Amino acid sequence: MSISVVLLAGGESRRMRKDKATLLFRGRPLWQIQLELLRELEPAEIFISARTDPTWRPADVEFVADDLPSRGPLSGLAASLAQMRTKHLLALAIDMPFMTQKYLKFLCGQIEPGRGVLPKIDNRAEPLAAIYPREVDVVLRSALSGVDFSLQTLTSRLVEAGKLRTVSVPDEARKLFLNLNDPADLQPI
Repeated sequence: MSISVVLLAGGESRRMRKDKATLLFRGRPLWQIQLELLRELEPAEIFISARTDPTWRPADVEFVADDLPSRGPLSGLAASLAQMRTKHLLALAIDMPFMTQKYLKFLCGQIEPGRGVLPKIDNRAEPLAAIYPREVDVVLRSALSGVDFSLQTLTSRLVEAGKLRTVSVPDEARKLFLNLNDPADLQPI
């Protein structure tokens, strides 16, 4: 199935105190690791969503500006859904370097027409490594004009509406969802 992918790189990195995208992880910048992973899926199109066009963005990757005012990842998801030409959008956060091609392909195999896939660990959604159907564009845009910008709240509503199907993350795959938020997270990994 043909999909679009977006690398969500618009965070402020307050706890990390520097741009996460350029952090070195195992000798390589996070942006390079994540883009390589997304390219392996052979998507129809690749987006990078951020507040401003990153200097490190490869020329063959389309920049999508977060909808203003920025409401965190919700802004990037909404802007990417509005730009894509396919029926599904796989979103991946810049700070999840343990994610694998195998797991992302598994998620891709779970999508259905008009319905995406939302991994869950226990009762918590993992919306920054999930697949969204084109049909949720209106719902995300509506959420941007509201007061609750929580992806937990939004994805819960999308599951109830049948637009997202949850998949439980098995114990052995939980490590894939670890993210790097502060300098201590980079210590002996």
